[in-house]
Amino acid sequence: MKRIQSHSTTILTVRRNGTVAIGGDGQATVGTTIMKHDVVKIRKIADGKVICGFAGTTADAFALLERFEARLKDFPANVPRAATELAKEWRTDRALRRLEALMTVVDARNTLLITGNGDVIQPTDCVLGIGSGGNFAVAAARALLRNTELSAAEIVRKSLEIASEIDIYTNSNILVEEMPCVL
Repeated sequence: MKRIQSHSTTILTVRRNGTVAIGGDGQATVGTTIMKHDVVKIRKIADGKVICGFAGTTADAFALLERFEARLKDFPANVPRAATELAKEWRTDRALRRLEALMTVVDARNTLLITGNGDVIQPTDCVLGIGSGGNFAVAAARALLRNTELSAAEIVRKSLEIASEIDIYTNSNILVEEMPCVL
């Protein structure tokens, strides 16, 4: 039986002037069909101190989000350690290894990409994009950072709008969350 291909979304995070913003589009696609236009792929956790965004298979992303929340309870003041523990578990657990999703996690100090390969990556320039339109959004965000005075949230929104004009798996129904940060 051929597995139905589920396509990603676009999630982007940017830090600027004491604010971190993370946003995502709302499209859910199965095969060549748009199934939903308003999926919420950004979640605040840990009493609003951490914001997660996910791309990939929805059920897999929610399973990872639940496990990440559990790791945050184990390491409440240490988001990188919680992310590392999740990545180790994801890579080594037989059931988790099959999950098809990526997560980006932000708090006041960190921007992290967590993958099923055991990676926990913090980008050098505080710009991180995941999903099928992630590279388009990152390119747009970097250009806006270099050439405008827009806020982090405005850069995220405009960059996701640009990605939605290029990537067929990204729509313009955009949700952006922000919080204060330390650069």
